[in-house]
Order: sequence, then C-alpha cells, then structure tokens
Amino acid sequence: MSMKKILAAVLAASMVLGVMPMAVSADEAPESIKVGMVTDVGGVNDQSFNQSAWEGLQALGEENDAIEVNYLESATDADYASNIQTFIDEDYDLIICVGYMLADATREAAEANPDQKFAIIDDDSNADLENVACLMFSQEQASYLVGVVAGMMTETNTIGYVQGMVSDTMNLFGYGYIAGAQSVNPDVKVLQFNVNNFADAATASAGATEMITNGADIIYQAAGGSGAGVISACVDNGIYAIGVDTDQAYLAPETILTSAMKRVDIASQSISESVLEGEYVGGVHRYSLENGGVDISPTQDLLTDEVIAAVEEAKEAILSGEVVVPTTAEECPDFILE
Repeated sequence: MSMKKILAAVLAASMVLGVMPMAVSADEAPESIKVGMVTDVGGVNDQSFNQSAWEGLQALGEENDAIEVNYLESATDADYASNIQTFIDEDYDLIICVGYMLADATREAAEANPDQKFAIIDDDSNADLENVACLMFSQEQASYLVGVVAGMMTETNTIGYVQGMVSDTMNLFGYGYIAGAQSVNPDVKVLQFNVNNFADAATASAGATEMITNGADIIYQAAGGSGAGVISACVDNGIYAIGVDTDQAYLAPETILTSAMKRVDIASQSISESVLEGEYVGGVHRYSLENGGVDISPTQDLLTDEVIAAVEEAKEAILSGEVVVPTTAEECPDFILE
C-alpha cells in the first residue's frame, strides 16, 4: 500500500471526530463510482490547490480501478454551473467543487438534485445541505508555522504577504502568517497586497515587486495561480518566497524557503473513498494539524536547525492549546486587507 493511501486511510479515520454529519443514512457500497472535479478560474495547472486536488484524484484512480476520475476547468465564474451540470447529466456519483467561489453554484445544484453527492473545498456555507460535504482546512495553523520561519529569517525585519482574494476563508492565511511572524519577531513589519484574482500572475508579480522595493526580503503568497507571479518576482530580485497549499519548493529550489501545506489531495481522496464505501456524509469535514490535514512542507533545505526547532516548538504549542492561532480580524489587528 502506498504512503499516500495509508495517509488517506488515517485521515479518513481521524475525520470521524472532526466531521459534523448531517442526518444522512448510509448508502449501500457501489461496485464502482465516477468522481468529477470542477476547478475554479485558477485552472487545473495552477500549481496550487486545484492541481493538488486533481493530482490526488488521479493517484486514487490509478490505485483503485473502481474509481473513475475526471475534471472540468472553469475559465470564468459563468462556467461553474454549466460544468457542474455536465457531471450531473453524465451521472457522476460525486462532484467535487474546488474553492469557495463555487459555493453559490454548488448550492443551486445541490438543492435541485438532492440525490446527487457533492463536496466543496474551502466553503462551509452549504453545510446545512445533506448532500454537500464541506472540506475545510485550518490553514491559519500552517500559515502560523511559515510565519515563524519568515519572522526568524528576515534580515530587514520587513516581510510580505500576497493574497489571492479577500474572504473569510482566505483571510485565515494572513492571520496565521502575521501572528506566527510576530510571535518570534515583535519588530517585524508585514507588507500586504490583495491581487483580487486567483489567475493574475502579472498583478501579483507587480505587488510583490513593490514590496521588495519597500524592503521585504521574504514574501508568502496565498494566491492560487496568481502565486506564480510572486515566486517569479522573488526569483528575479534574489529574495525568498514561501509557497502554499502544496510543497512548492520544486518551482524554485533556491528561492522557496518552505510552504504552508493543506492536504487538498488527501481530502479529495478521502471523500471519494467514502462514496465508494457507502459511508459518505454531508456537513463539515475539518482538516487540521491534529489530523495531518495541514502542516509545513517537508522540504527544509534552506532552513537552519534553529528555525526548524522553533517551528516544531510552535507546532507542539498549537497542538497542546498553548497557542491559539487567530481566526478573525479582531484577533489579528495588523491584518489590513479589505
């Protein structure tokens, strides 16, 4: 059994305590299922959470002949509903919608098709629907850990943060990063920029370049496909970047210090397997440090032993409850994006 499949099994088991199930009776386990994934506008090759979700499903399909997987890309917001409807018309057993921007389209489809199973990543506004599993991540925890890295490794006491869009879900990345950096470096200044688009690398690059001009020597990006522009700007200017969602070190090994990981791949696998096993339930499924759903990336070649030790200490403090990472603007007043 592969390590990915083992981790998926562990996460699926641990999710039992993290799920708030709706009143859904268990189905009989089918012999085979079809799983369709609808991307947001970042596309399936965004090098971020769309890509991670699809790679997880691809691996699952390769390991299990009973699971057929497919995806549809959304070029604009107008494609969400039609892509979802395509999978409904083709009798897919589970439709996974990637990102909170698909929340309205998911609700409309789920209410109109109560026997159709859905999952949506990074949105819990549909948790009241019995046929929608909301895959939520404590991304503020992983962001806190990379904030510790940035706060300790900055030489200018100025770091940057680029966010794809402002929303309750996305803001969690910023809260955690700022809090983590300030926990180890009270003098650190965090420059912030909102791209307002998950597929605009040029604007993200311009925002990052301005931060560099203003003294930032490390920039964390939580911006989906736009994040490529941040990484490019950091490479061009010889400063460090911090990746998101997946271990992005491979994109620029000498530039990316670390990444804040959220295991969208494992979550997509787990919810798909639950359908195959007749154990699907709607409601919120929470992925956190406690169950391995978020973490700092394993690539640590550019980190010092002191920084690695501090990250591990911070992780233990979060797990023990000694540190509670902020999840609101009131708890993180230095977060300024609107």
